[in-house]
Amino acid sequence: MNIEDRNSTPDSKSVSHVLRVQQLFVTNQGNLLAFILSLQPGFTEAEDILQETFLVISQKADTFSIGTNFLAWACTIARFKVLEFRRRQNQQAARISDEAIESLCAELPKEDFFDTRLGALRDCLHRLAPRAREMIWLRYQGAREPEEIAKHVAWTPGAVRVALTRARGVLRACVESKLKEVVS
Repeated sequence: MNIEDRNSTPDSKSVSHVLRVQQLFVTNQGNLLAFILSLQPGFTEAEDILQETFLVISQKADTFSIGTNFLAWACTIARFKVLEFRRRQNQQAARISDEAIESLCAELPKEDFFDTRLGALRDCLHRLAPRAREMIWLRYQGAREPEEIAKHVAWTPGAVRVALTRARGVLRACVESKLKEVVS
């Protein structure tokens, strides 16, 4: 490397490209998090993996061609970050095997795959009874355990678990119904 190489700054075209790729990441962040959660349950771990994925995407932005399937490219990076995380945590015995992850990722989702599912979930969440919606919100958006939720709503932890199970069942049935409507 000569002195000119060390003193050079990235050109504006390169910086602009990186910013566009980062904007695509922000746009698809929810879809990526859902993909990571499907491979590595646990919001805290998934968010850490998502952040690591963002760093790799930023570093490798120049290898991405704008106009191609960003979500497929990003999911590939996320898949490798999940595998790396699992190796670091040495949790292979307690989690899905690496072979199963590879099998699940064999066919990457289409661009609208997560958008369709997320739209159905949002609609179904709005249809839930207010108390059920609050339970789901506290559990998944607030990342609270049933014991914490029980204190918040003055219920027993068992009653919270039952309410969450019922709410998830209603959501699952509603989302499946909406997705069938989309396919029809």
